[in-house]
Amino acid sequence: MGGKHSSTGSSAPAEESAARGEAAPLAEAEGGSLTNHLLIAMPTLADPNFAQTVALICEHTDKGALGIVLNKPLPMKLSDVLSQMKLEPSSEHIAAQPVLRGGPVHTDRGFVLHRPGGQWDHTHKVSDSIQVTTSRDVLAAMARGEGPSDAFIALGYAGWESGQLERELRDNAWASMPVDPRVVFELPFEERWAGAWRLLGIDVDRLSPEAGHA
Repeated sequence: MGGKHSSTGSSAPAEESAARGEAAPLAEAEGGSLTNHLLIAMPTLADPNFAQTVALICEHTDKGALGIVLNKPLPMKLSDVLSQMKLEPSSEHIAAQPVLRGGPVHTDRGFVLHRPGGQWDHTHKVSDSIQVTTSRDVLAAMARGEGPSDAFIALGYAGWESGQLERELRDNAWASMPVDPRVVFELPFEERWAGAWRLLGIDVDRLSPEAGHA
């Protein structure tokens, strides 16, 4: 499923665009871009990388797609990431912030998702309400307690090569919906998958083959 075979595929242009701080151009001829959409794993999606996940699609063109999983915390905290970058958190609250597993590709790469605000070296604008920054300066600001609002870090990303995401959607691996910032910034991580389904008007317990009361 998405990301396992795409580290050498189409994600690179998106990643490079983010690294340059540019908003990557959408493929206008595509017409069906899912940039700024949420992918919601169907209950039948068994791939351990993506089972019961919600992913934010940061870029989707005819060359492929790049997304960040929003609901899988890692067994580490922000202090662990900061220490690797020789940064010191200014408070215990900052040190204890969770870190997400953004996907199976380049799991050593950090992506900070945040609301607009501040001037950072390498920022990719997903929408008017969501940005992704990949430069060290935003982490340094977060360590000082001066980072952008509602910011959190994900390590790694999910990538799909050209046509792969479209095939997975046709195969009913995913549902999709326009981004609701509440899912990205407000819902507790453990509630995001079911919460996204609720926004679609669906009780996921009734969909899930594993639910005893379906």
